[in-house]
Amino acid sequence: MKPKSSAFISLRYKNFSILWWGLLISTIGTQMQVTAINWHIYLLTKSTISLGLVGLANFLPLIIFSPLAGIAADLYNRKRIVFLAQAMMTLCAFFLGFFTLTKIISPLLIYLLVSLNSVAIVFDSSSRQSLYPLMVPKKYLANAASLINLMWRTSTVVGPSIGGLILAGFGKVEIIYFVNAVSFLAILIALFFIKPRRQVYQENISLSLSSIKEGFTFVFRRPLISSTMVLDFFASFFASANVLLPVFAKDILKVGAQGYGFLCAASSVGGVVAGLIFSLFSQIKKQGKLILTTVFIYGLATIVFGLSKSFYLSFFCLAVAGFCDVISTVIRATIRQLLTPDQIRGRMTAVNAMFYFGGPYLGEFEAGFLASLVGSPISVVIGGLGTVITTLFINHRVPQLRKYDNHSHSRS
Repeated sequence: MKPKSSAFISLRYKNFSILWWGLLISTIGTQMQVTAINWHIYLLTKSTISLGLVGLANFLPLIIFSPLAGIAADLYNRKRIVFLAQAMMTLCAFFLGFFTLTKIISPLLIYLLVSLNSVAIVFDSSSRQSLYPLMVPKKYLANAASLINLMWRTSTVVGPSIGGLILAGFGKVEIIYFVNAVSFLAILIALFFIKPRRQVYQENISLSLSSIKEGFTFVFRRPLISSTMVLDFFASFFASANVLLPVFAKDILKVGAQGYGFLCAASSVGGVVAGLIFSLFSQIKKQGKLILTTVFIYGLATIVFGLSKSFYLSFFCLAVAGFCDVISTVIRATIRQLLTPDQIRGRMTAVNAMFYFGGPYLGEFEAGFLASLVGSPISVVIGGLGTVITTLFINHRVPQLRKYDNHSHSRS
């Protein structure tokens, strides 16, 4: 690996820098809310199936709206779409807080607001990810991807930790919901000031089945893109242990709300370290093998976490899993951005969102349901084994990915 002249070189570009800082503040609030929702549901229901339904409430809007979100990102102004989506997420956070404060809240109402929030996330993700290549030169896309991951992982360290402290100190979930609603002001203000390069529009695109099909055809005719999406989906589907963290914190490790917050942050501690490494080095060799190796280790770490009875070992395993996840995620994201023309980028990211978000969301439902049958530890162990087996299968069936070593040749 060769060191970069600057680990944060993409932040020298004003538009990307403004958006990055706005996202950091907003995402800290969002991660506080994710932590609070799982804790809230478990307090209300004491049911692992109910925890799993949070994932299902996120998953269904993803499947329904992702194709439309992809076309919208290629057909309309992406910055405006991101603004409207972020405004909708602000309202969802506010109403979660309001209904909790007024004692109207129920699991069903939480699921409904989670689903509405997921619709907004779908449109935000497709358009926002398609904006990044319009803010930094192509040769810095890997650095930009690593910094976005660093931002996200930092927020998932800070957010759950603060959320856990608030839950332990005040016991009021509504505080977290209101804090998240206020945090969205950072990204909404940032969007007013950024001016990305003009996006490329495809002349024959429309809100039609043929345009949707074009996006799927583009992805699945390119094994390097499709295989990374499939690997991402099944790895996150099988190894979705995070939804069960309230059970591990409260009933298995017995560390309470504050320990729960630290467990939620653990994977991101490893992720921040990985993000810093990626930011510091410009060339990483044998990217395909590195993806497969890190996902394999991610599965092994999940297995050990499921078997652990020690808080410190559990924290370490989650940190290792987070480290590996960021390494593979950054490489996968860079491959996809380098191989995708701008006029179809929105639809590619929409298809990717179905895999990237669909895996963990559906995996949360699977983990919660399986935990109700065999217990949370065994559910997590089975998930880890599934990830290991999936990685070995992709390694065997997609030699193009295993042999991929082309980032340096794709830069300009």
